[in-house]
Amino acid sequence: MEAVLGARLEANDGPRSQTVTDLLRAALLDGRIAPDSRLFELDLCRQFKVSRTPIRAALQTLAGEGLLDYTPNRGYSVRAYTLSEITDTYEMRALAEGLAARLAAERGLTQAQQVEIEQALALVDNALNRHGVDVQTLRSVYTEANRRFHRVIHEAANSRVVVDVVRLFQRVPHTSAHNVVGFGLERVRMRHMDHHAIFEAILCREPKKAEELMRTHIMTVKNTAARALAQRNIIEELPAEPQKRRRAPRAKTAAV
Repeated sequence: MEAVLGARLEANDGPRSQTVTDLLRAALLDGRIAPDSRLFELDLCRQFKVSRTPIRAALQTLAGEGLLDYTPNRGYSVRAYTLSEITDTYEMRALAEGLAARLAAERGLTQAQQVEIEQALALVDNALNRHGVDVQTLRSVYTEANRRFHRVIHEAANSRVVVDVVRLFQRVPHTSAHNVVGFGLERVRMRHMDHHAIFEAILCREPKKAEELMRTHIMTVKNTAARALAQRNIIEELPAEPQKRRRAPRAKTAAV
C-alpha cells in the first residue's frame, strides 16, 4: 500500500484527516488501488504515521463520495466501477463541461482568467516544442495545464451548480481531468490543440461553438479511456497459461 500511495504526511501538512482524505482520494481516482481491494486501518495508520481517528474520518468521507464500499464486519473496500458506469460518467461530464464552456463564452473571461489560460497553454506549447522531451515529463506538464484550463473555465462559467455537477462526475475513477496516464505524445498534442480551439471560441464569444468543441473534447477522451479499460479487462480475464510439465530427466546408467 505504501508504494501505491507514494506519499507521507509531514508535520506542516495541515489537518491530518483532510490530508489523508485527499491523498487516498487521489490514489483511488488514479486507479492506483485495485478495485475490490480491502483497506485496513492499521496499514493506513502505518503508512501515514497517524492515529486511527483521521484514517476513520477519511474512510467515512470517501465511502460517502461513493469511492469506497462499507460492509459490516468486513470494513472498507475499493468500489469497482463497471466499464459502462465509467463511460456513462464521461458522457454526463461532457454535457456539464460543455455547458461550462458555453456560459464562459457568454459571460466572458476576466483579464486574470485569460492570462491564466494563456500561461497554462504556453506550458504545454513549450514542452511539445522541447527537443527530446520524454512522455512522462510531458504528461506531468499537461496534467497541471489541463487542471488549470478546466478550473478557469469553471470559474468563468460563474455557476455553482455546474461546478458541483462537474466535481461529482470527477469523483469516478479514470474520469477526472488529471487522469492522462494512458496518453502518448500524439494524444497529448491532440488534446492540447482542442484546448487552444476551445479557448479561441470562448475569447471570440462563440457560445455554441465553445460548447460543441468542449463536448467533443471530453467524448474523445472517453473513447480513449474506454478502449484502454476494455483492453485491460480482457487481459485480466484471460486464463493463465498452464505451465508445461517438464519431463524428469532419465537416469543415466553407469557403464559396465
